[in-house]
Amino acid sequence: MSKQNSWFETTVAELADPHDQRVWSVIVSLFGDMAQEPGTQISGGALTRIIEPMGIKPEAIRVALHRLRKDGWIESDRIGRVSRHVLSEFGRTQSAAVTPRIYARGPTPAERWHLLIAQEGTTQVLEDVMLSHDYIPISRSVALGSGPAPDQSDGLLGLDISPRTAPTWLQDRLCPKDLRKSCQALLDAVERATRTRPENWSPAPLQSATLRTLLVHRWRRVVLRQPDLPVAFYPPDWAGPACRDSVFNLLDTLPRPPAEALSGTG
Repeated sequence: MSKQNSWFETTVAELADPHDQRVWSVIVSLFGDMAQEPGTQISGGALTRIIEPMGIKPEAIRVALHRLRKDGWIESDRIGRVSRHVLSEFGRTQSAAVTPRIYARGPTPAERWHLLIAQEGTTQVLEDVMLSHDYIPISRSVALGSGPAPDQSDGLLGLDISPRTAPTWLQDRLCPKDLRKSCQALLDAVERATRTRPENWSPAPLQSATLRTLLVHRWRRVVLRQPDLPVAFYPPDWAGPACRDSVFNLLDTLPRPPAEALSGTG
């Protein structure tokens, strides 16, 4: 086995998410990264060649595609013996909604923050507000939101705050230990891959697609769980900024495959 192929196989194994290798979720990450534009197709053969190196069998890919079609994420057709898959309008909308957070390279947290506090025993109003607005739960009766406190809070106490320090219990609530471990593990894997990458190694288009999918999928699992907060809210062992930099440094060396490679026409 060549040094380049050995590095590719080792890196695939290291970047695979040990806690979330659900095939349908991997496919969502793949389409969101490489086939989000209307009409961009991925053939069944290309999809298999991208995902199979992750240790995922073709049977599992077919089951996942069936689920995604049933849930309205993907539309499929067939020309002769070639199957083709595209994101549905619903799938594109869902992917587009999270794309800015996944690919943001230098997010800037809001400067103003507020708390909404519900009276004990009457938390339903707060729960209803959190369903329709971007709030971060701190407890059943307290939620944190960006910007100024709303003028009308439906019986909730709204307090503008200036976060400068945060106790350990609040840091743990906003940035749980399992998330911190996942972030650190991803950082370690990406740094090893970057450090051991053979000089002048250039990936084949679908090899690049495999590595991009793994990177985006695993980073997505971190960044979508962690809102952009002021520094005071993060515990000392939060590796988010370093992980973000390492992920994008490696991602920048892995070009998206051309359309013909994904559609199977190249």
